[in-house]
Amino acid sequence: MIYTITLNPSVDYIVELDSLELGALNRMENSVKLPGGKGVNVSRILNQLQSDNCALGFLGGFTGGFIQDWLGDEGSKSAFTQIADDTRINIKLKHGEETEINSMGPNITPVEIALFFESFDVMKAGDIAILSGSIPPSLGSDFYNRIIAKCESLGVEFIIDTTGASLLDTLARKPFLIKPNHHELADLFETSFSSVEDIIPYGKKCLELGAKHVIVSMAGDGALLFVGDKVYQSNTPKGSVKNSVGAGDSMVAGFVGTYEKNNDVLEAFRVAVATGSATAFSTDLATYDAIQKLIPEVEITEL
Repeated sequence: MIYTITLNPSVDYIVELDSLELGALNRMENSVKLPGGKGVNVSRILNQLQSDNCALGFLGGFTGGFIQDWLGDEGSKSAFTQIADDTRINIKLKHGEETEINSMGPNITPVEIALFFESFDVMKAGDIAILSGSIPPSLGSDFYNRIIAKCESLGVEFIIDTTGASLLDTLARKPFLIKPNHHELADLFETSFSSVEDIIPYGKKCLELGAKHVIVSMAGDGALLFVGDKVYQSNTPKGSVKNSVGAGDSMVAGFVGTYEKNNDVLEAFRVAVATGSATAFSTDLATYDAIQKLIPEVEITEL
């Protein structure tokens, strides 16, 4: 079973305006409310890929109910920890360039934290937990390390999608997969890249430090997969980019959802690239049909 963990989910309230005048009454042209949070995105894509998954994390109030109902309607199981505080609302204001107004997130109590860790008791050795997204300030910056320790005690593999020191510090714990983009990888090692060749030593270094699989996304230059002593590069399917939000989450879901079914790392990489691209070419997350259409376009070359 694949478990997604979203510590700070949100309802994303997307508002479109033709004009914006500060200090005056403005009227929306369009608006939509969507469940948000990186782990929530992964669950939604796993549903499209027909991969069983269970969503964990913290939900509260009417906003939490909105997210849980949405995931349930799309096919996710869930075992969220219910909290007294409300799940946050993030505002994405689209008027020319997009402006984001993100909430810090709810206050989570020690009792609620204890209940959250009890939800791990259903996991068994060989399951995969995906840790991604921000951490509410009330949980403390080391909370991912606490989750990883719990996974290790249960024999559960973990994937972590974070950046900077938080990512570097977890490599020794042997994550099943990490997926930085090329900018994040450069920042991780305080360097810069001017070519694909520049990236390769640092992807390999992530393996040396403990990661089992590394995917580095490179926008229009495709992606790199590092596994064992092999390096593979994909192309990027052709399409018009409409949305970069959730593309990385989609790649993670495409990889793990496929790998869990067939243990074929190259096919998992192919589906990951197709899934990330399908989301980038959509206004929301990718659909099953959009993913399947792009899979044949993904070509993989061993470097």
